[in-house]
Amino acid sequence: MEITLIILGVIVVGAVAVIGLYNSLIKLKNRVDEAWSDIDVQLKRRYDLIPNLIETVKGYASHEKETLEKVTAARTAAMSAQKSGDAKQQAEAENMLSSTLKSIFALSESYPDLKANTNFLELQRELSDTENKIQASRRFYNGNVRDFNTKLQVFPTNIIAGMLKFTAREYFEIKDEKERENVKVKF
Repeated sequence: MEITLIILGVIVVGAVAVIGLYNSLIKLKNRVDEAWSDIDVQLKRRYDLIPNLIETVKGYASHEKETLEKVTAARTAAMSAQKSGDAKQQAEAENMLSSTLKSIFALSESYPDLKANTNFLELQRELSDTENKIQASRRFYNGNVRDFNTKLQVFPTNIIAGMLKFTAREYFEIKDEKERENVKVKF
């Protein structure tokens, strides 16, 4: 009878441990998903601001058509990548869009009237604010991915996670070294 109680106790403790590990994995997975959603919200805001910014710049810098087309193309690519659901593809497209947006802000330095335009300044401020929020969201996401991936790799969670088909998430990071370079604007 005593051995039966010990075996039953071990089974109960084991079941409670597995349930606790499972629940902690679900909690971390949901935090990663929430963090990704935060990035999506800020990206949507960015997508909404870009056409207004481009229209404002067009009036002042009509001969800078190539720069404006690059920004528009990068925005379209980023929106398509967002719809695809592929985190890696979306990260690459968003990094490219960030790079092309820098070129629009650099354009304003050559056009004093544009630089003084209230509409442009407000759009630039809002877009800069959104870019800062995107950066913060990416850091928050990467922190949650780090916590989740660490939890997946430690013993004994790695055994339970493998059996329950939990997989590691990718960080939101710059892959292409060209994206790390400063934007060069030539006139």
